[in-house]
Amino acid sequence: MSAIRRKPTGSNADQELLIDEPPKSEKVAEHQKPDIRGDRRNIAILLFLYVLQGIPIGLIAAIPMLLQNRGASYKQQAEFSFAYWPFSLKLLWAPIVDSLYIRRFGRRKSWLVPVQYLLGAFMLLLSLHVDRWLGGNGVDPNVPLLTLLFFLLNFLAATQDIAVDGWALTMLKRCNVGYASTCNSVGQTAGYFLGYVVFIALESKDFCNTYIRDVPLEDGMITLPRFLWFWGITFVVATTLVAIFKKENDIEDAHMDARYTEEHELNIHESYKILWDMVCMRPVQILAVILLTVKVTFAASDAVTSLKLIDAGVPKDKLALLAIPLIPLQLILPLAVGRYTNGPRPMDVYLKAIPYRIIMATVATGLAYITPYIVRGGAVPAYYYVLLITSYAIYQVFLYSMFVAAMAFFAKISDPAVGGTYMTFLNTLCNLGGNWPNTVVLWLVDVLTWKQCSNNAENTCQGKEEQQSCEASAGKCEITFDGYYLESGICVLYGIVWLLLVRKWIVYLQDLPVRSWLVVKQKSR
Repeated sequence: MSAIRRKPTGSNADQELLIDEPPKSEKVAEHQKPDIRGDRRNIAILLFLYVLQGIPIGLIAAIPMLLQNRGASYKQQAEFSFAYWPFSLKLLWAPIVDSLYIRRFGRRKSWLVPVQYLLGAFMLLLSLHVDRWLGGNGVDPNVPLLTLLFFLLNFLAATQDIAVDGWALTMLKRCNVGYASTCNSVGQTAGYFLGYVVFIALESKDFCNTYIRDVPLEDGMITLPRFLWFWGITFVVATTLVAIFKKENDIEDAHMDARYTEEHELNIHESYKILWDMVCMRPVQILAVILLTVKVTFAASDAVTSLKLIDAGVPKDKLALLAIPLIPLQLILPLAVGRYTNGPRPMDVYLKAIPYRIIMATVATGLAYITPYIVRGGAVPAYYYVLLITSYAIYQVFLYSMFVAAMAFFAKISDPAVGGTYMTFLNTLCNLGGNWPNTVVLWLVDVLTWKQCSNNAENTCQGKEEQQSCEASAGKCEITFDGYYLESGICVLYGIVWLLLVRKWIVYLQDLPVRSWLVVKQKSR
């Protein structure tokens, strides 16, 4: 990547940014073959830090399933979904993490160490009270407090991600920097798997009694408080070891080449100025509208379907375990799709995948509809799981086709002078475009659903008081019209209209010359 430096003083344009040719030392480093000798410990440290990062992300994904089993409404699920948002907004404070630090302690450790201590402290705090806040046994869950605490937990994990991503560039030798992305994907996936799949499985008494124990018991092998306590202690111990034994400055000095010493580091003001310049660009504005609206099409399927399956009687631990056979597919798909997106027109793949993803989202809605007729008395037939895995695997093919195509397009258009910031900005738009529709769709399920008490036609079970009144009279609140299916239909129609209207704009953006996307204009010497 080209370096950014100040134009020599002596003219009125001395504050302009120029794009230099990479120094010779950088060109040599780029062509060196990877050599992990001397970097094995650093790779292990990075991998472990990314695993730690994935734990809170996995836990936050597990909480909605616990809330659903404890009677949370879809409005409460929508409220908790805000806990997912920090990773979609981290660009807002990333320049601060990059620019403010204590040099003697280390640029990345200045943030990593306190943030991981706070992560450990939050987990220890949650372990003491989370069972009470989750509710159950007639007690309503304290969703606002849970949302706030898990939002802060995810905010800290996102900040840790910024620090570790930056540290990876200097912790490893230049020829080994490519291993950083591998550590990121493998480590975060492993942490997510531990925090979500492993926790849900071991927390389930049915799973433990069926597959692990010889003598059945009334509880799973672990509880959420114990799980949080274990990882809270792990975060504190691991952070202490990193703070004491891992010297950041020595590593940076050893591997810093001419690029790092000659490059102008953007300060906070300059970083936010570049972000504003991006927002003001016409092509970026059009792309932002596309990224912020496309996933409305799939919101009902992505956000609500799994919760509907739990309502219909599918055990939450079995749903979580369905992710295991799909892991190889998720590792292979980016490589397979990448063969078709590496050319000059990656968004052609994006456009072709949308209709098929709409079809599979409709299939998911159909599966949710027939589930109550298949799952009876808590017994789930094997063929039903085959249907779920097959449909979800096909859905993943088109989901990853869109994802990989979008990433390839982002890489193609990103200004190389500010490539990292540009890519992060576009990824932020992409992630935010998935979060806000999911939150809205979850909130609207209860609004659009009609209920009625089984023994009182005048009681519509709207609100907690009417539900309690129905139960007190030995009645049951029954759904007469499920808003989820209305939402699913609206989303599909929206997707068809969106594709007809927006296709030409995607083609237009793809046909633009690369210079149309430049933020830092190249100046003549």
